[in-house]
Amino acid sequence: MAWHSLPNPKGFTERDGLVQVAVPGRGEQPYAWMESWAAADTNPALNWLRANPHRISLGRIAMTIDGAAPSFANVSQTRQTLDLWSGTLSSSFRYQGQPVRVVTRVLPGNDAVFVEVTSPLVASGRLGLAARYPGVDPRINPDPARWDGGGTTTVLERQPDRIHLLRTLDATRYWSTAVTNGRISETGPAELRAQGRGSERLTLILSFDRNAAAPRLPSPAAAATQVADHWRRFWTSGGAVDFTGSTDPRAPELERRVVLSQYLSAINGAGELPPQEEGLFSNSWFGKFHLEMHPWHAAWQAMWGHADLLERSLHWYVEHLPKAREEAARHRVKGAWWPKMVGPEGRNSPSLVSPFLMWQQPHPILLAELVWRARKDRAVLARYGDVVEATADLLASWPIEADGQRNLGPPMIPAQENYPPLSTKNPTFELEYFRWALTTAQQWRERQGRPRNPEWDRTLARLARPAMRDGLYLPAQSVPDFWTVAQSDACRGDATAEQCANRDHPSFLMAYGFIPGARIDPAAMRRTFDAVEANWDLRQTWGWDFPMMAMTAARLGEPDKAVDWLFADRKNNQWGVTGMTPRVHLDAHANELVPVSGGAGGVAMAVNPDGPGYRRAAETYFPSNGALLMAVGMMAAGWDGAKGHAPGFPSQGWKVRVEGVTPAP
Repeated sequence: MAWHSLPNPKGFTERDGLVQVAVPGRGEQPYAWMESWAAADTNPALNWLRANPHRISLGRIAMTIDGAAPSFANVSQTRQTLDLWSGTLSSSFRYQGQPVRVVTRVLPGNDAVFVEVTSPLVASGRLGLAARYPGVDPRINPDPARWDGGGTTTVLERQPDRIHLLRTLDATRYWSTAVTNGRISETGPAELRAQGRGSERLTLILSFDRNAAAPRLPSPAAAATQVADHWRRFWTSGGAVDFTGSTDPRAPELERRVVLSQYLSAINGAGELPPQEEGLFSNSWFGKFHLEMHPWHAAWQAMWGHADLLERSLHWYVEHLPKAREEAARHRVKGAWWPKMVGPEGRNSPSLVSPFLMWQQPHPILLAELVWRARKDRAVLARYGDVVEATADLLASWPIEADGQRNLGPPMIPAQENYPPLSTKNPTFELEYFRWALTTAQQWRERQGRPRNPEWDRTLARLARPAMRDGLYLPAQSVPDFWTVAQSDACRGDATAEQCANRDHPSFLMAYGFIPGARIDPAAMRRTFDAVEANWDLRQTWGWDFPMMAMTAARLGEPDKAVDWLFADRKNNQWGVTGMTPRVHLDAHANELVPVSGGAGGVAMAVNPDGPGYRRAAETYFPSNGALLMAVGMMAAGWDGAKGHAPGFPSQGWKVRVEGVTPAP
């Protein structure tokens, strides 16, 4: 995938999407806020800024039979196997009774796909391979490709077995090279086709490049070796957790999820940019990435011995530090302000929620700290020191001085996103996360032989304490009646009302799980955890909520509950055969029956697989996989101050062997 912007004839800029919001003690400040979806009807800049740039598809490889698309009615005896050890996807089937075997690999050193087809149909000249280049569908989500020949294709080099070309889509340009052991030709304005030379084996390597120079692509044999070597190194160099010998019947399933999650996260969440919610699988939110999700996608990589994978996307913060400094200055605070929903250029995307989320602000410090803990190399301090310093400056200067303390918000929306931005104040998790990150940033200064920053210490000394009522932590100080309402009959089970806030992420539990909240009373957090179990509307949780709750249970000394939450039987915690989890929304308008393709352009109805009242928003949600690995790594390897072996797993029923996993903070 690549990044593309639709034409902008009216010249919209970020300024056109900003509105002035009153900030107590600081006057009005600009936020990329859509007060309602209807706001885009009166300000077209909001739609353009939200949708651009967006991810697009680069190309597709498909089989052809007699020069046309195969008919699925002629396909039988299908079988597909993914060999994780060698990175090889093998597919076999019969077409009109003839055997076909397809092997697909993705090259580790190039943005290139290697396809190998073996069949008598290749030898007879009937079966070929087509490389097609799409245009851009203005709807973008979930599939940005439009197969109508959009864009322009310029062939730069043509040989019997190789074509090198330039694709142009508005202002986006990329280069592609196709190499085959057969013959290749142009069969349309945006299509190439490879045919065999009389043997049963046909290969095609298709690369996508940012530069005009044609890449030096390996031979098919060398490509297969490169792919196998890459995955062998991945599986033998990182951390591992083994449950062999466990008597708990869930152990094999957890091990399956752990292994598949490593693979899925490595291919979908280890690029040069912070990962998108659905990785490379499909698009949501126009393909933009959400910085608040970065740790759930990728923090495990440093913990599990793959810090190099995390550093690929962590470097984005280094590159965009100047832009983040500009954003902080616009809000009249120090340091670097990191946006929430963003593309590679680092610009805010207008949203009802995004501009007021702040729990992504400490993330660069957390991620850099995990790399440091994994490597213990002073070069890490030099590489990310400026990012840590600037992020801490923001964390220290953004809290608002009032009533003898420093407060978070308003305006603010916590990680539990169902609170009004203009009245929310001092959310429990964010208070402790700001404190943890500032404390960690001071440690970075000390490691570098520098004195503590006195302004950071002043904020640490005066930062508001997490609010409690009746012995329970509140999601935020501004909702003092939260538990009174949440425990009422009106907010239980299927009767949950829209005004009840016991839904979405129970993120205040993260103050003693995701991080070791220094000011959290474990006994009070245990009571709060129990209250969440008893009163939360779990129909509206997301895939990362379950590992998050397991992390809190582990720190509370409840390993049985930790494992139970990893296996919570909820709509968004269902793990398919591939290791993917869905993203299902509770929707009062979702029906028991849903439309499906009826063939020949018709529509038929089928039973909603998620049940009445639910709507499937995506087929996969990769924060679930990364969060599982972060939780299991912590439960197996421990955390600062934890005692005993595998402290997050029960001693009864579980035998845990762990190597190469760094303990959590």
